[in-house]
Amino acid sequence: MRIVRFASPQGMSFGVLDGDGQVAQIEGHPFGQISFTGARYEQADIRLLSPILPSKVVCVGKNYADHIAEMKGLTGDAPTEPLLFLKPSTSVIGPGDAIRIPSGSTNVHHEAELAVVIGARGARNVSPEQALSSVFGYTIGNDVTERDMQRSDGQWTRAKGFDSFCPLGPWIETDLPGVGLDAADLEVTCTVDGERRQHGRTSSLIFGIPTLISYISRVMTLLPGDVVLTGTPAGVGPIRAGQRVECTIEGLGTLANSVADADAVSTAGGAR
Repeated sequence: MRIVRFASPQGMSFGVLDGDGQVAQIEGHPFGQISFTGARYEQADIRLLSPILPSKVVCVGKNYADHIAEMKGLTGDAPTEPLLFLKPSTSVIGPGDAIRIPSGSTNVHHEAELAVVIGARGARNVSPEQALSSVFGYTIGNDVTERDMQRSDGQWTRAKGFDSFCPLGPWIETDLPGVGLDAADLEVTCTVDGERRQHGRTSSLIFGIPTLISYISRVMTLLPGDVVLTGTPAGVGPIRAGQRVECTIEGLGTLANSVADADAVSTAGGAR
């Protein structure tokens, strides 16, 4: 089942994307028993948003050996335990939204990743064997990173945390064709303006999904709707305003985002 979050003239709602391409609106949130309102929308009449707004996005660094190799001068050797960092909820954008390049930055990179969405029971102190029962489904993430700031800061909050630096979407798949919630061997690719840059498979993850969920749940409680980004394969590279980034994962579709320069509008009014 493909769960979407969308904007219509009636407001923001969750829905289920049918095989005929229409979206059937559901009552409230998608966790637990789903109840349909009876309203249906053509995709052309709505705008898809990020499929979830998590309380936190927990990211895993250095989880593909080939990516560690290409980044060795910056991030060091392979970790012996999962390397965690957070992205703020304000970094989340949806399909079709623009990744915004911070003023003065010339080294912002794409990072295509499998994103795990936590379900209604959450996850706290779960074992690897229990971990998949906490998974609601999967979507696609792009762990956008300002590489110069990552290098200079020593920790990654600023480099990973800008507004728009966490595209998610286009939907949450709750039952991968043929494998259910076992996402242990899915192809992950990223193209920029049609040129393929990244290619890998989740079977190459150093720490698999059950291990990651268990490890994180012993550090912090994962709440319903929280997102875990599982790491990126090799091939990361710079993006610039005017380009189009497409992250594709087998069975999940494609997350496409344009790239634009960030605006300088202040909440206090006017340009800074």
